[in-house]
Amino acid sequence: MSTAAQPPQPLWEPGQDRAASAAVTRFQTWAAEHHGAPAEGGYPALHRWSVEHLDTFWQSVAEWFDVRFSTPYEDVLADRSMPGARWFTGSRLNYAEYALRTAEEPFLAGEAALLHVDETHGPEPMTWAELRRQVGSLAAALRARGVRPGDRVSGYLPNVPQAIVSVLATAAVGAVWTSCAPDFGARSVLDRFRQVEPVVLIAVDGYRYGGKEHDRTDVVAELRAELPTVRTFVHVPLLGTPAPEGAETWADVVAGDEEPVFEQVPFDHPLWVLYSSGTTGLPKAIVQSQGGILVEHLKQLGLHCDLSTGDRFFWYTSTGWMMWNFLVSGLLTGSTLVLYDGSPAFPDTAAQWRVAETTGATLFGTSAAYVMASRKAGLHPARDFDLSRVRCVATTGSPLPPDGFRWLHDEAGEDVWIASVSGGTDVCSCFAGAVPTLPVHIGELQAPALGVDLQAWDPGGRPLVDEVGELVVTRPMPSMPIRFWNDPDGTRYHDSYFDTYPGVWRHGDWITLTGHGSVIIHGRSDSTLNRGGVRMGSADIYEVVERLPEIRESLVVGVEQPDGGYWMPLFVQLAEGAVLDDVLRTRLATALRTELSPRHVPDEVIAVRAIPHTLTGKRLEVPVKRLLQGTPLEKAVNPGSVDDVELLRGYERLGRAHS
Repeated sequence: MSTAAQPPQPLWEPGQDRAASAAVTRFQTWAAEHHGAPAEGGYPALHRWSVEHLDTFWQSVAEWFDVRFSTPYEDVLADRSMPGARWFTGSRLNYAEYALRTAEEPFLAGEAALLHVDETHGPEPMTWAELRRQVGSLAAALRARGVRPGDRVSGYLPNVPQAIVSVLATAAVGAVWTSCAPDFGARSVLDRFRQVEPVVLIAVDGYRYGGKEHDRTDVVAELRAELPTVRTFVHVPLLGTPAPEGAETWADVVAGDEEPVFEQVPFDHPLWVLYSSGTTGLPKAIVQSQGGILVEHLKQLGLHCDLSTGDRFFWYTSTGWMMWNFLVSGLLTGSTLVLYDGSPAFPDTAAQWRVAETTGATLFGTSAAYVMASRKAGLHPARDFDLSRVRCVATTGSPLPPDGFRWLHDEAGEDVWIASVSGGTDVCSCFAGAVPTLPVHIGELQAPALGVDLQAWDPGGRPLVDEVGELVVTRPMPSMPIRFWNDPDGTRYHDSYFDTYPGVWRHGDWITLTGHGSVIIHGRSDSTLNRGGVRMGSADIYEVVERLPEIRESLVVGVEQPDGGYWMPLFVQLAEGAVLDDVLRTRLATALRTELSPRHVPDEVIAVRAIPHTLTGKRLEVPVKRLLQGTPLEKAVNPGSVDDVELLRGYERLGRAHS
């Protein structure tokens, strides 16, 4: 184990007043007084206490945020085994009841709960009172149509107010929500919804993206035909299409003036089903609980993101990505949600910065890819837009490269807190990232999250510091899946996370825990490059390669060959007008050799039309590796999980040539 070096100079540090007023600071003081948390030592001491006294920590979270248990709990953590941990046993509550709590405040009921923006109009508010009314009306309509606790309600919806109303009404009934974005094709949606057999389908007629209207009436008709369990279909006329035969209209199901009735359900009652990317088979149908998500998101959004009443919470996302569910939970803190439905770069690359300005966003969440695209486009957000209310820019989806940190600091505002975060659909939360009281170091996530016993392990299960290892979580989190759908004996769930280290969650990422307490993400461990026994993260290569103006995007894989050799090609999508010639190849190799090491230089650089992604925007490293090893396309990837299956055929041909 190497000796920890002195931490580098931070890029940003919170001012004394900012740190003192942060919710996590006030929480620590309160928890010290009431539950024996350390009063001194700041965040590192609080984090140690949170994992060493896991049940006391989560009890303190529930008390601090005043979670209303209609039936009190017997034990905070009755069983801490993984999988199978049992939280707040015996208790009953309702997620939607907490999410709408702000609507009960007379002085806040008329304030905006939602601000809806799309490519055709600026912010349209929905008040807390109106949101509560619509949720009450839809919940009553669902019950009147026979929807009972445990039934599944599915949404084929973009990031619009109707989707927020739908998920909350579903939770109020005690039913189980599941959603897909309308850019998903019929096959992709059916791969997901068929697994859970929904009784209700709420769907739009189309959506707007990139300045165009995209009609989805044919896809919706196919979904109705292929989902025989659906008894009720609700038509949402986003493009103004008349309701088809047998449909109910959105206007009708929310027309009432019903006070919401919140079904009191057990803590571990299913809230929603999320889906893995499904690149190599049917997507995993991941079930998370009402109570687990409630307390985990209160901690993550209320303490780590420092959100509260008066904040405006904007995260660029779609209903097919867990970040949308995370965004919904902003309501738990009393924050106003900014819902943007449209292209991230229409009419130009500055689109998301423009939304942050027009909505007065205080926390602006986006992807690392968007930050790097803004940098390449030469944008100057703080100069060209009024971002005076933005106090935090958060990124996820992939590691934010060091250049992204520097660019945000220079161009989004020197006082802006940069929060690179990392988690997963599997827990619908973050393992590491935002801490408002800690410094930000270039290329690093600030710290592991409270209650997350995050470690980096070697293959033998030994913890590492300042060395690359497997991301593991050695103690349970409340938002870990309660199960997978249609996995009766739990085998698929167990094999997904607990096969490598029994009883310990292995997530599938390479990370480094630094000696000064921060976290570095190196990319997926199942696609990690391994040359001569030296493990390398693909994210490090992307950061160097995509800094070159000629490279729009890249993808690198390492292929173990039958003769014992190792082939590491780099695929590049060139910027418009660029040519992959010997001069550019030399510049690429020199940059990688100089900034990383000679091992990082690829064996071959190959220009491609575009880089293939999952439907949620992640590079398809593992399927491409399998194709290059000679695996047929139909076995290497689930075509319904990718953005453009035709892009993969070239890799398949290349694999045949090399196998």
